[in-house]
Amino acid sequence: MARPSSTEVVLVGRVPAEVFGELDSLPNVRAIRLRQAEQDGVDETEQEARAHSFAGSVHGPYAVHDVDPLHDVGRAWISYFDESAPVGTLEVAVEALLGRLRRGAAALPDYFVVVEPESLPVTERHWWLGAVSAAAPSRVVPAPATASGIAHVLGALPSGGWWPEDQATWLRGLASVIPDRVGRV
Repeated sequence: MARPSSTEVVLVGRVPAEVFGELDSLPNVRAIRLRQAEQDGVDETEQEARAHSFAGSVHGPYAVHDVDPLHDVGRAWISYFDESAPVGTLEVAVEALLGRLRRGAAALPDYFVVVEPESLPVTERHWWLGAVSAAAPSRVVPAPATASGIAHVLGALPSGGWWPEDQATWLRGLASVIPDRVGRV
């Protein structure tokens, strides 16, 4: 999967729907809410294809959307540590993502902007600002739940290391990344 020419930003957390329209009205940002398609029966692979198509079509600085390639892994990690999922759920989610990454059906974005992380349940906050942030600290950035706040964050995104080159080792090791022990939470 070729990298988009724009900076791909995935908004995660509690993102008000109107934020996408407000961001899209900015001259240097194209933004679209795609996650709602999940309710229409569109599977994860199709959502990722739509997100990739959108990001690849943007000819400006920022392509912003809400399709998180780590979604299933994150849900499984949270359930693993909240002890609310069957044994093996995290491993299955990791292997499914690795398969999509290998086939080019999924790719990690340039940045995850975590909207209003303080409003997230504790384990979910630890997922984003702990487990994911520990892998690539400059690639996970908190933001307020307003278009102006997110626009400010976009204008000040840090440069820094990319996602781990060995994604398989990183993702398979998530079961040992304990909430409240890593990252910047």
